[in-house]
Amino acid sequence: GHSLLMLQEDSYYNDQSDMPFEERIKTNYDHPNAFDTELLVKQLKDLLDWKTIEKPIYDYTEHTRSSEVEKVEPKEVIILVLNDPALRDLMDIKIFVDTDDDIRIIRRIQRDIEERGRSLQSVIDQYKSTVKPMYHQFIEPTKRYADIIVPEGGENQVAIDLLVTKVRDILRKREK
Repeated sequence: GHSLLMLQEDSYYNDQSDMPFEERIKTNYDHPNAFDTELLVKQLKDLLDWKTIEKPIYDYTEHTRSSEVEKVEPKEVIILVLNDPALRDLMDIKIFVDTDDDIRIIRRIQRDIEERGRSLQSVIDQYKSTVKPMYHQFIEPTKRYADIIVPEGGENQVAIDLLVTKVRDILRKREK
C-alpha cells in the first residue's frame, strides 16, 4: 500500500514578517518571486531522503508565514505542483494540466466571491491586471517541459487512468 503526499506550492510563499503590513498586502502571489523556492527544493530533497520536514503554514490574513509549522512524514510518492528547473530535475513525471481560460476565470470568481468575500469587480480587476499576464508569462511556457499534458484535469478519466498506471510502474521499479 502506498500513501500519497501532496505538496502545495501555496505553503511556500515567502516569509514577509519583516515587512510592514501595508507593503505585504501589495504582494503579487502570481509571480515566482513570491515563493521560497530554495526552501521547497530543500524540503523536497529531505522527503526524498526519507526525512521528516517542518512544512511552513501561510497566514493569508496577515500576508506572511505563520509561526506554526506542520510536521510532514515522508511518503512513497510526492506530487508537486510547480515548475522550476531545480525542482524539475527531482521529478519522475511532469504533468501540465491544461484548463481553458474561461473555466479558469469562472472557478476563480466562484472561489473568491464565495470563500474570500470578494466583489465581482475586484476579482475581474485582479485577473486582468495580474493573474492572466502572470499565467501567460510564467505558467503556460512550462508546458514544454511536461511529459504529459492533460486537457481538463479531473474530468479526463482516460488521462487519469494512464497516469495511475505510470505511477504504479514507477513505484514498482523503486521497490526492487
